[in-house]
Amino acid sequence: MSTPAHIPAEPPARRPRLTVQSGGTVTDRLVEANRRYAAAFDDPGMDARPVLHVAVVACMDARLDLHAALGLELGDCHTIRNAGGVVTDDVIRSLTISQRALGTTSVMLVHHTGCGLEALTEDFRHELEDEVGQRPAWAVESFRDVDQDVRQSMQRVRTSPFLPHIDDVRGFVFDVTTGLLREIDPAG
Repeated sequence: MSTPAHIPAEPPARRPRLTVQSGGTVTDRLVEANRRYAAAFDDPGMDARPVLHVAVVACMDARLDLHAALGLELGDCHTIRNAGGVVTDDVIRSLTISQRALGTTSVMLVHHTGCGLEALTEDFRHELEDEVGQRPAWAVESFRDVDQDVRQSMQRVRTSPFLPHIDDVRGFVFDVTTGLLREIDPAG
């Protein structure tokens, strides 16, 4: 079971940073952490359908603790993350499955201040091609104006023929220094 959205989540307890043991890898540490987790795991008996019927699309940036920042609990939402939180064809694929097969009706887009995509350009693809001899099929989706990129992402969701639920699509910029969300007006 999940905590209802109207009950604010407690801030996460600070845990000591885990370090890689000598001779081990980061993945080894994560697998060991999973063993400890599984030892105390109690199947919550949840369905794959999110309790709040919402999908959150956000950047993969490690500074964004979405569940804590949005007061979400396990089972509340579908979380779709990628570089920049950009709405790509694969994000549309995930949202389509989320809406059509698993019952979500709302989409929340979360970009953030200081995003690494602001420092990249499409030249990154050319550099990869020079290095590996093959050009990636995907676009970098870099941007200079985070507000405008959120608007573009909202527009991509709202105009997708695959998504039946486009009335509750909202976009935000998360400030990594204050932790606050700022809503973006789709009209500009």
